Amino acid sequence: MMWLVRFILLGRLAGAAAAGALAWWLHQPLPLASDSVELSIEQGERPRDIATGWVQAGVKAPPWALYQWFRWSGQAKRIRAGSYEIGPGTTPITLLEKMVRGDETLATVRLIEGWTFRQFRAELARADSLKPTTATMSDAQIMEAIGSTGQLPEGRFYPDTYAYSKGSADIAVLKRAHRAMRQRVDEAWAARTPDLPLRSADEALILASIVEKETGAAAERGRIASVFVNRLRIGMPLQTDPTVIYGLGEAFDGNLRKRDLQTDTPYNTYTRPGLPPTPIAMPGAASLRAAVRPEASKALYFVARGDGTSEFSDTLAEHNRAVNKYQRGR
Repeated sequence: MMWLVRFILLGRLAGAAAAGALAWWLHQPLPLASDSVELSIEQGERPRDIATGWVQAGVKAPPWALYQWFRWSGQAKRIRAGSYEIGPGTTPITLLEKMVRGDETLATVRLIEGWTFRQFRAELARADSLKPTTATMSDAQIMEAIGSTGQLPEGRFYPDTYAYSKGSADIAVLKRAHRAMRQRVDEAWAARTPDLPLRSADEALILASIVEKETGAAAERGRIASVFVNRLRIGMPLQTDPTVIYGLGEAFDGNLRKRDLQTDTPYNTYTRPGLPPTPIAMPGAASLRAAVRPEASKALYFVARGDGTSEFSDTLAEHNRAVNKYQRGR
């Protein structure tokens, strides 16, 4: 019987030694092939494949050891899909905790006030680790995909910085930007000044896009909006260059000529009264507010001073003097 007792004791000692080795390993930093290692985990991916994926990405550990740890912990089924990044000092324990918490690595893309939808799309195509699912889609197909069939995209996406999980689809960012703009426009329209010469929230969005493109100094948004509101009230053409430039599209070479101002298009506010048919850019919150709550003024004209600010005038005579002073140097 003595041999049996010795055998059992040896087995327990071996088990204790193995358990001790495992506990030690779990608390040791995992060797990495580089300063940071990233892995994207798909929904429903098996723990065994996740362990193998980390090793293939640059974690220098036996894949079977990571897999057995995931299983033995009882947390394997709680690992969340997402994009993860680990660095020096990450242990098997903290690696698993990160995935169970869903502590993803996020990237960001910044969409700028005053950009057109074409510029938005170009920026999304350049964004880090964002799947270009809309790359082959037309504007109309994109609007259909986000649930706005028949709506033109210009002005319908809110310019902001959007965070996303690496490996996300670009259409997801567009959906968020579209929802954000709808909300911002609705909020602005609800807070509008009474008796505006605007018939709908869409017209407020169009005006806001013009204000966005015309504003050189942020503090002047409200007064610039008042000029266009005053013109709309009396039926005076808006005569704003950015709408003409937008109507020219890719034909615009950076130089706006007299013939451009005289060539009629739906966006030529020199030849057509009222607002253009759509927004000409993506306005930010400040321009939306200015469009619905313009500064109280009698100004009908403004001209650039050359320092980013504008000179405002109530009459044509005053405006002509300002043009001579700031544009012609007289």
